[in-house]
Order: sequence, then structure tokens, then C-alpha cells
Amino acid sequence: MKWLRYFFSEFIPEVISEMRKVTFPSRDEVMQTTVVVIVTSFIFAFYLWAADLVIVRGYELLYEMMAKVRG
Repeated sequence: MKWLRYFFSEFIPEVISEMRKVTFPSRDEVMQTTVVVIVTSFIFAFYLWAADLVIVRGYELLYEMMAKVRG
């Protein structure tokens, strides 16, 4: 029962007070940050794709060299 009194007398008013301090981004800010996230995602995707190609090609070359050694 004590927690219920605390919840309504202290917790909820503090939540309301803190929510009044919150600022939300404008539509333009949201659009700009969304574009930045999408562009950054494509850049990292391209980088990881290229790194994967280099690593796979390196393993293929290593495998071919080992196959030639074994005969």
C-alpha cells in the first residue's frame, strides 16, 4: 500500500515534470538524420561487401596454392 501512495504522490508528478522538459525534433531534423543514417548504412554495406570479396579471394588463392603443393 505504501508503494501505491509513493507512485501517485511522487513518481507520477516527477514523470510529468521531466516530460515537460523533453524536446522533440522537428520534421526537418528527423528527415536529415534519416538521410544520414541511410547514406552511412550504404557506405558501410559497400565497405563490408568489398572486404568480404578480398577475404574470400584471399582464401581461394590460399586454397589453390595448398592444392598445388599437395599435388
